[in-house]
Amino acid sequence: MSAGFRISPALWERIHYFASFPQTGVSLQQMVLFGQHPSQGTLLKASQFLSEELPVRLAHRVKELDALPCNLSDMPSIRKVKDWYAHSFEELINFPPLALSPSARQSLNALLSSSPSTSEAAAIGRPCDPFLPPSIPNPALSHDQMDADDMGAWAFGGGGANGPYGEGVPYRAADREDGSGKDKGTAGSWKNGGSFTSVRNGGIRLRAPIEKRYYAHAPSHLYPPEVHDYNARFTRVLEAIKRRHDPTVATIAQGVLEWQRTRDIKPGSGVGVAGSGATNGGGEVQAWLDRFYMSRIGIRFLIGQHVALNSQQPHKDYVGIICTQANVHDIVQEAIENARFVCEEHYALLRGPPVQLICPRNLTFAYIPGHLSHIVFELLKNSLRAVVERFGADAEDKGVGYPPIKVIVVEGSEDITIKISDEGGGIPRRAVPLVWTYMYTTMGGQSIDQDYHAGDFQAPMAGFGYGLPLSRLYARYFGGDLRLISMDGFGTDVYIHLNKLSSSCEPLP
Repeated sequence: MSAGFRISPALWERIHYFASFPQTGVSLQQMVLFGQHPSQGTLLKASQFLSEELPVRLAHRVKELDALPCNLSDMPSIRKVKDWYAHSFEELINFPPLALSPSARQSLNALLSSSPSTSEAAAIGRPCDPFLPPSIPNPALSHDQMDADDMGAWAFGGGGANGPYGEGVPYRAADREDGSGKDKGTAGSWKNGGSFTSVRNGGIRLRAPIEKRYYAHAPSHLYPPEVHDYNARFTRVLEAIKRRHDPTVATIAQGVLEWQRTRDIKPGSGVGVAGSGATNGGGEVQAWLDRFYMSRIGIRFLIGQHVALNSQQPHKDYVGIICTQANVHDIVQEAIENARFVCEEHYALLRGPPVQLICPRNLTFAYIPGHLSHIVFELLKNSLRAVVERFGADAEDKGVGYPPIKVIVVEGSEDITIKISDEGGGIPRRAVPLVWTYMYTTMGGQSIDQDYHAGDFQAPMAGFGYGLPLSRLYARYFGGDLRLISMDGFGTDVYIHLNKLSSSCEPLP
């Protein structure tokens, strides 16, 4: 796995160049537009978007991994992850572009020009793509993190734009049309006929043509074998990259432990609260971990979605890995059963604390079931553990019994909210900020198997203090949030807010 890989000076130059460009966010709503049977042309557009977008995202992470605060970049595990990201970046920028024979190109052009949607659009002088529902800013983000005037109002730019790949790719306001120094448009705008749409992402203004967005409609014609082959080869590359990065969460956790040992920081005390002026650089490390893991969620989701669209059999309720009719009751019920099983195994209980679920059985919305299951599972583990440790593993034998944990699900106008309430004794008020920090835990025996190669949701994070902060990132990824209210001496309420409108942009770090 990237054994012996080294970042050459030439590769570093490319990484810094790509990192100078902002990332492009997508929404759940845009991803659902692919439908259950996307054409090879639509998948080709998505492949081309990812072949340009993923290197930009990876370059941002490599550059940041190389310049972490407090000598964290020098830790062996951190350097290993940096090499994985650089290796994946190199594979993507060196991936051969689509090569069409003259006959295939002529045939494809004939098909596109004969498309009714294309001819009708040409007659009125507009692009053939259907209306793309606009995205709204992610409410979990501050304006300092992302300012999007209208991320969904992509414009049709015609080409000649300068970017990491040259013509037709996003470029910054400082780039010019030609040597005359004349701008192609107003700074920070995307060309749309004679008008411009202003967009700012990551503090950098840019312009991008409509061809470079994630979803682009293409006619459902028969495409030449070269298109099928390109899509298949690109999918295989993404699968290999996803496998390479499987152990990243555990490896980064190991790197932070290595860094804490060099500073004689007590294991389990957390890395510090961001923005609190914490000693030992913990606040900076906490902020970086939030950015890094949020970016990782986005990269893996884009890869997983694309691989699923290209390789999985169609399902009436799924578009890739997105379930358009995700049943909240069924997902939460399964998470309850899994969490109780883990609790009973860990404490050797015949019967763990009961969990009461109050949720409409027909409540559905578009979401990623794996994300929701992970969030609820992690929070229930915390509640079950708190209840068992407060009343004792022998509470049933003493005839005391455990108070039930209540899970209440309510649908609002914008959100679906899940409240998990326990009577596990609560958290002291001074410790509440710490529960959101990585590596903060009251469990001992922290160790990580260096040969661990499992995926995200099976990572051995119990006892590492990753459950709450990672769950909050998963909730925030599509515009939700996670909040905690504790009554010290009684119990804790945790609120999971899920954006049911599916229109929030990715919170790009």
